[in-house]
Amino acid sequence: RTLALADLADGPYFNIVIFLGTRDLGQADVACRLTRDLNRRQGGPWWALGCRVFRGHELDGDNIFDPTADYAAMDSASGAGGIVQRLTGVTPLRRGLRVDWKTRYARFANEVKMFRFPFCGDEIVAVHEADEIAYYCSKLRTDLLPAQGGKGIYIEVEVLSNPDNVSLAVVDFEAGGCSSVTFSPDTGAVIRERKIREAPRKVEGTYIQPLSSLTNGQGFEGRMALYLKGGQLAFFRRPLLPPHSPGEAREVGDWECTGFVADLSWAEGQRLTPCLAFRDVGAYRLRNSCVGTEPPRPMEKTGMTYLDSQWRSLDWDATDPDVDAEEEVEENTDTMTNM
Repeated sequence: RTLALADLADGPYFNIVIFLGTRDLGQADVACRLTRDLNRRQGGPWWALGCRVFRGHELDGDNIFDPTADYAAMDSASGAGGIVQRLTGVTPLRRGLRVDWKTRYARFANEVKMFRFPFCGDEIVAVHEADEIAYYCSKLRTDLLPAQGGKGIYIEVEVLSNPDNVSLAVVDFEAGGCSSVTFSPDTGAVIRERKIREAPRKVEGTYIQPLSSLTNGQGFEGRMALYLKGGQLAFFRRPLLPPHSPGEAREVGDWECTGFVADLSWAEGQRLTPCLAFRDVGAYRLRNSCVGTEPPRPMEKTGMTYLDSQWRSLDWDATDPDVDAEEEVEENTDTMTNM
């Protein structure tokens, strides 16, 4: 007899659609009710795509994309299920689970870019308090990422207007820690900080400067990003260059990368929270431009940055409200630039 599309549902169909992205899957969904239902079911292409793209993300008030997935099962099965494993590194454990995986994919795609209260949405247009921190609504689960190889987590922010100073950081506060790693796109420095005590406040810090300082006399504008893979952190920046003459359009610079500049030995627990740190109030404009699995350019571990001897101690008084770590770094990097 002639085979119908429904006869291919548990084999060849999934072997094909498992390779599709969001745009093509959406087009397959509108082709007919059967493809829509097949695509959304447990172990289907929307499930597989979400497990791959959002691996390591945990939403506030929710969980990871599929809490039942077995992330330890790799490359061993055959057939359609084996293709799912090879592409996503996970195995569907409960095919009977009634979840609309396309709807869940859309929710994750939206909320991994969101900021927590008092900010709303994926864009920040004003900061009303000095030293404000904008935390993401998602946490990075370091225990769910492959120790070696595989995909990582890439988060990119576009800075469209910056009246003062903004940095990109990850913190370990969710697990009761008190440490952070911060990237300053202005100075090109990466800062490690750890709070020793709350009162009187004492903070230990060190920094390294893998990238040169930008000395155009204004706050950084352009794109900045972090990349977490295999227990290692790297940061990126792509500045908007000053115009050659007044009124001329600004050109976009090249992507620059710190390399894998830090591991995760500083962090408590297995949950890191990405955030933006603002130094002063003002009419900022920033938006989350990308959350993905790959950075914009290849990069390698910068071996020298892992040596403690390459990190400089921060000489600043944490009890002085008028001085912070990044200001001290700016002073030191300005001095080195002028030498």
